[in-house]
Amino acid sequence: MTEKLCRQLREWAEAYHQADFIANDPVQFPHRYVRQEDIEIMGLLTAVLSFGNRRMILRKVDELDGLMGRAPLQYVLSRRWENDFSRENRRSFYRMVSYAAFRIYFEKLYAVYTENRTLEDALLTFPGNPMQKLCAFLEVSDRSPQKKLNMFLRWMIRRDSAVDFGIWRRMSPADLIIPLDTHVCRVAFLLGLTDKPSFSLSAARCITEALAEVFPGDPCLGDFALFGYGVNHPELTDNLP
Repeated sequence: MTEKLCRQLREWAEAYHQADFIANDPVQFPHRYVRQEDIEIMGLLTAVLSFGNRRMILRKVDELDGLMGRAPLQYVLSRRWENDFSRENRRSFYRMVSYAAFRIYFEKLYAVYTENRTLEDALLTFPGNPMQKLCAFLEVSDRSPQKKLNMFLRWMIRRDSAVDFGIWRRMSPADLIIPLDTHVCRVAFLLGLTDKPSFSLSAARCITEALAEVFPGDPCLGDFALFGYGVNHPELTDNLP
């Protein structure tokens, strides 16, 4: 990687890694809370709904927060979700996610918090890097890029950030994998950080390894550079280095 490109990525990261990023991003919802358990719950549920149109995401997550009475931990422990998200309800809660399918997150969170543990505590019982731990907890594949889950992990683990929380201190930002979305994938390919614009775990790892050269110990700081530039320059004109 050239020094010119390294410098450009650092400049983009500095420009977009700002507190005003929060207002238009799904991360705004866990930022409504201060208690770790509330942040974890709101963060995970927000992340798993973060696909599709940005405006629709924000509207749906705000609706969910209202359904929980703006008290995520209290809602999980109350078990009101058993009625709100019944196993028999196959209607759409959000796009292709049914009420019955979304219920699984409440079941898993309930099991954690009734044992007086945090979600961080629960994940530390599983082997592997942060993504592998979270995938094992949720019983989903760790062989796909898992953009939404890696975004949630970035929120929880990255430290000294104007945007991310850094409340999970027993996992390292160095072990995070970049959340691979359309903007990140496209800009990374055009910059030569990956050899093809594919939405795969290998591509996410390749981009993360390249960003680790620019942001040692904190590769996901580069997420702000690639995502921010991609969102603000959808035309991706020839002014890319």
